[in-house]
Amino acid sequence: MTKLWMVRHGPTHAKSMVGWSDIPADLSDTAAIARLRAFLPSAPVVSSDLIRASATADTLLPDVRLPHDKNLREINFGDWELRTFSDVEADDPERIRAYWEKPGDVAPPNGESWNAVRQRVDGAIDRYLDHGHQDLIVVAHFGVILTQLQRALAISAYEAFSHRIENLSVTVLQKHHDNWTVAHINHTP
Repeated sequence: MTKLWMVRHGPTHAKSMVGWSDIPADLSDTAAIARLRAFLPSAPVVSSDLIRASATADTLLPDVRLPHDKNLREINFGDWELRTFSDVEADDPERIRAYWEKPGDVAPPNGESWNAVRQRVDGAIDRYLDHGHQDLIVVAHFGVILTQLQRALAISAYEAFSHRIENLSVTVLQKHHDNWTVAHINHTP
């Protein structure tokens, strides 16, 4: 059995869609980071290569690091990157509503569909599961965590989007053979 400890990076305070932009996290809440560190097991840590995730991982457990993995990046919002929902809705209301309300094959212009994100992240996580780690800490992004929650709960992408994943929260998923269980969703120690 492998237990995935999926941690969302520290806050960026951005008020727009932040996908592949390399915006740093605010890691000044040392009390929250200390509680998170105390909650996590001593285990290998892998993170997205974006600085908000990699810096969070370094802050949590700097001595037990695997190389950054670009396949654990957030959703690629393409032309919507760093724009607000309202701004995009004014230009392309049907597409943005379909993207969030019927996630699947709809993609932002020059970006990724939900299905493409899920395929990318599933492949990355499967490679780590094949290494036989008993525990693995994955420091990543909202979308990345939701893809694996969708997988573990065998729910639709729309249902996965209904879950809150706060910054510096932990979602714990367990995989035993082909069976998944969920121990925590959006847990803030």
